[in-house]
Amino acid sequence: MSFNDIFKSSFLENVTSVSVLDMVIAMALAFALGLFIFLVYKKTYQGVMYSMSFGVTLVALTMITTLVILAVTSNVVLSLGMVGALSIVRFRTAIKEPLDIAFLFWSIAVGIVLAAGMIPLAVFGSVIIGVILLIFVNKKSHLLPYIIVLNCTGHEAEQNATAFIKSKVNKFSVKSKSAQKGDLELNIEVRLKDDNTDFVNALADLDGVNSAVLVSYNGEYMG
Repeated sequence: MSFNDIFKSSFLENVTSVSVLDMVIAMALAFALGLFIFLVYKKTYQGVMYSMSFGVTLVALTMITTLVILAVTSNVVLSLGMVGALSIVRFRTAIKEPLDIAFLFWSIAVGIVLAAGMIPLAVFGSVIIGVILLIFVNKKSHLLPYIIVLNCTGHEAEQNATAFIKSKVNKFSVKSKSAQKGDLELNIEVRLKDDNTDFVNALADLDGVNSAVLVSYNGEYMG
């Protein structure tokens, strides 16, 4: 056995399986595209409370996925072990916004495609997805549902207020109603005719109306 055989290591032989240039290019592009995904997420976020940590996670996830796929593509044996190792990972964090799932898959997909060497597909695909999200998610429409929280006194005031609301909106639907002595509160879902919400001011000035609040509503939260 020679001196070189003594210090021969299969681990050290794998050091050069991925070139330094490939690693630098892949990780730099992963960071750039991850940052692009983060900016699109920030521009299209419509939830209640914006989470900076989730945006940073998108960047990190893109780079981590690229790192893992680079290792997998360089060694067939390692790829089998990686599948077994990742299969035991479980995530318990609930995703409240459906659109957040799309951003997570987008980050993972970009990392996989980049590490596979399909750079044009990763770049142009990300640009197209980003543009589509910016157009459709940020599109404002007066057809979006709103909730009017109406507080009034007595049945007559309720009738006058609801009749006034019906004349100003396209769709009117009472979602809930609570009554106390001399006090009524209604949650009414409406679809506006246009972007003008000045009718709420006139609604609040009606006799017997204590307050009128208009909030946007997406089926899961109000804000």
